Amino acid sequence: MYKTMFKLTFGLGIMVLAAQAVQAQASQYCAPRDSVVDRLADKYGESRQSIGLGTQGSMVETFASSATGSWTITVTSPDGMTCLIASGQSFEKLAEALPASEKDA
Repeated sequence: MYKTMFKLTFGLGIMVLAAQAVQAQASQYCAPRDSVVDRLADKYGESRQSIGLGTQGSMVETFASSATGSWTITVTSPDGMTCLIASGQSFEKLAEALPASEKDA
C-alpha cells in the first residue's frame, strides 16, 4: 500500500506540474470550479473521490462514477479556475493493505 500511495502521490505531483504547463496552453479546458463540478456530475455522474494539495496552492481532485467507471482528474488554482488534466474509463476504488515492514519491531 505504501508503494501504491507513493506512486499515486508521485503521479499526482507530476500531473500538477504538467497541469501548470497545460493551463497556459489549453485554457479551453478550464472553467470556474462550480461549473466543472456540476458538469462532471450532470453529464458523467462523477463525484469527488480524492483530493490533495499541489504546488502554489493548487488543489488536485479525482472525480469518478461507480456506475460507469469514468474518471476525471482536475487541478484548481487559488483563483477558482479548474482545468481538466486527464480522464478515462475503468475506475476502481482500492483498499489495499500496507505491506509488512521489513524493519524489526
